[in-house]
Amino acid sequence: METAKIEIERVGGGKQGEYRARDAQGAEAGKLTWVLRGGARDAEHTLVPARMRGQGVAAKLVAALIADARSENFTIIPSCSYVAAQFDRHPEWADLRA
Repeated sequence: METAKIEIERVGGGKQGEYRARDAQGAEAGKLTWVLRGGARDAEHTLVPARMRGQGVAAKLVAALIADARSENFTIIPSCSYVAAQFDRHPEWADLRA
């Protein structure tokens, strides 16, 4: 089941940042954190509160990271197990893996 409305906000930049998800009421619905390592963004953690799990929030966070990697020309180190699993499920992202 997927959430009807999730907004993704990009916070930070430079050496570290986050993708933050908010639900339709503006409540925090999850986040993906990254740090810059050797020119690539190391996706370290994807966190989704228990009340929001199973609704596609983590997938939307990763999709935002992937979209930015394509438009901003950076690669991703998938240290987070969820991000790594998504890379395994999406071979078309192989060119973005650092």
